[in-house]
Amino acid sequence: MYKFTTGAAAAIAISGAAYAENVEIYVTDMLDNIQSGYCLDIAKAQGANANPDDGLQAHTCYSPSGEIYVDQAFDSEQFADGVIYMPEFDVCMQASSTEAGAEVELVECDGSEAQSWAFDGEGTIAPAAATDVCLTLAEETRTGRSDENQMKALTLETCSEDAAATQTWANRTAE
Repeated sequence: MYKFTTGAAAAIAISGAAYAENVEIYVTDMLDNIQSGYCLDIAKAQGANANPDDGLQAHTCYSPSGEIYVDQAFDSEQFADGVIYMPEFDVCMQASSTEAGAEVELVECDGSEAQSWAFDGEGTIAPAAATDVCLTLAEETRTGRSDENQMKALTLETCSEDAAATQTWANRTAE
């Protein structure tokens, strides 16, 4: 795992108008998903109608349709600064705490330690201040408007090889 820190450079980069090509962040194991795996996604609504206040979940990935919807779009250039940033909504992923069981949320970017992540684009995602807890998919699967839309909750849990299927993440552009 590669450890990143945020600072003034990250705050400046976040506030800039130019963004890299958007990517989706997906768990590398298909698990029980019947379509294209699970991607980080804003909960409840799809696309531009999504509200970051509804939080994050893992949802069936959209990229196989040929595009990445804005509610699953992250700026990959920010990963090098330890920031998981959604440019369409101008929000960053933040840990509510660094304890096992903690939730992640989307909030205004402020360069704080709670918004600093260790993620190199392939592997675990962990708070930079506590790399022993990893972003983890819940076991329970929910369905949405159709059985093809599958969702899982996200929490921080102790990183372990036994949980690798629900803790190993990568990123990609639209297929």
